Amino acid sequence: MSLPRSTILAEPAWRPSSKAKLLWALENGVGIVVLIAVWVVWSVLDSGHRGWQQLAAVALVALAVLGLVVVPLWRYAVHRWEVTDEAVYTRVGWLDQESRVAPISRVQTVDTERGPLERMLGLATVTVTTASSAGAVKISALDLPVAEQTVARLAAIAAQHRGDAT
Repeated sequence: MSLPRSTILAEPAWRPSSKAKLLWALENGVGIVVLIAVWVVWSVLDSGHRGWQQLAAVALVALAVLGLVVVPLWRYAVHRWEVTDEAVYTRVGWLDQESRVAPISRVQTVDTERGPLERMLGLATVTVTTASSAGAVKISALDLPVAEQTVARLAAIAAQHRGDAT
């Protein structure tokens, strides 16, 4: 049995900013730098385990390639978002992928947030809080002007749907 075309979730149309790949690589890079620092301290203080240290170095290189190259490219290939007059659609993840639909009638608040790396790259995350136990819908790694336009558009659409979002 196939579902009518109108009930099948369409793929959201838009990607995050192309700078999202750099943002995600930098975020992953922070953790990798910490692991490298731990490895360096271990290597300097413990000369009795060179074999294990070499194995750890190989694992760190593999982790660095995965975290700095593969994961950001994969996430960019998966992440999508779209705002229509009816709903906010997102698809996120890289290993564990999640698609969300938040009906406009359920929108309670729309916020913009920018961490230090996002500010450095001119990016922002739009958080759409809904009356849902699944939590807020986040549209991450948007160029700041796109994020601001999205917030303004969501506010205008939500004003037309003057429900109580419950």
